[in-house]
Parts: sequence; C-alpha cells; structure tokens
Amino acid sequence: MHNPLRSEADAFRWAVIIGGGAVSVIVLTLLTRPVIGVVWAAALIGFGVGVAYRGARGSLPRDVALTQGGDGKYRLLVVANETVGGKPLLDEIRDRCRGRDSEILVITPALASSRAAHWASDVDEAIELARQRMELSLIAIGELGLKAKGEIGDSDPNMAIEDALQAFPADEIVISTHPPQRSRWLEHGVVDRAREQIDLPISHVVVDLAADRAVS
Repeated sequence: MHNPLRSEADAFRWAVIIGGGAVSVIVLTLLTRPVIGVVWAAALIGFGVGVAYRGARGSLPRDVALTQGGDGKYRLLVVANETVGGKPLLDEIRDRCRGRDSEILVITPALASSRAAHWASDVDEAIELARQRMELSLIAIGELGLKAKGEIGDSDPNMAIEDALQAFPADEIVISTHPPQRSRWLEHGVVDRAREQIDLPISHVVVDLAADRAVS
C-alpha cells in the first residue's frame, strides 16, 4: 500500500492540508458556538507548539540530543574503591569512551574497615587510602589518552552516586566491585539498589585483583 508520508516534504504537505481543514472547522465553530471554538483553538495551538518543540529537538545533532548535558559530551561516572585501578575497569572505561568527546568522573567512597574503626575516628586513614587509589587510577586513565577527575565520596556508595549526580549529569554509570564472594558492595546490594533508584544505564564490572596481579 502507498505510504503518503515517505518524506519530510510529504509530511509537511499533509500537515498543511490537515491544519487548514482544522482551522476552517474552528473558525466555523467560533462563529456558531464560541465557547467550543475557543477550546478547539487552544488545543490546536498546543499541538502546534508541541510539534515545533519536537522539530527543534530533532534538528539538533544526534550526539547533542542524546547526552544528559545537552552539549554533545559523553559523561561517564565511575564508582569504585579498592578496585579503582583494576585492568577490567580501565578496559571498560576505554571502550565506552573510545571515539567520543568524553568527561569522566571517578568517585571513590571512603570506607572504614569496620564499624569499630569508624567510631575510633580512623575515617581519615580510609579517606587518605581512597585518595591514593583514586589518584593512581586517574594517572592510569590519563595513560589511555582520556581526561578524568576524581572525588572522594560518601562512605555509602549509593549516597556517593546520588551526590555526584547533583553536579555531574552522567550519561552512564559504571560500578566496579570485587568478585561476588569477596564484595561487601554486592553483599549489601549496592548495584541492585543503584539500578532501582537511578534511571540511567548502569554497568557492573568485576575486578579480581588477585588474578590481575597473577597475570602481571
């Protein structure tokens, strides 16, 4: 069957025809039943504004329209602590940012080793260790030819993600953990909670540091 809307020009012609008919009906209704005519006119104006808005967005370059920041930059939020410099994570970052104008934010939650350590004010040490790992990770990302910045996040990884998203309009999130049998984050449901709470693509990368060291 012939499709009358095979091109934008065809679609425009049909829009003009339909719009002209609608205007005629509205004018006639305004003359005979003013209240109903006003309602129809308002509806037509709203429809026109909606079409114009969609058309304006559709005229943007594809990469601009699909990024959260609206400027064409692809923004990747990386959340990792002890695994922050692992090879599988670096490979994931490289693959996702290849060929893109990218911004990378690495969030490293500062985790005390235990509740007792937390109450003993050993958090400063946890923050310093997290900072050291993060800085080494930034160096490794830079060696991939990518630019990244890093921040120390809340000790709760999910809260750290929420805080980061307040200022960093990420397009995707990568969460890195130890293997399931050794990951407190997986034990506490960090990845599942993030996927439930955040309407963004979230990838989970497992980094086995022991295996990494054995290979190197």
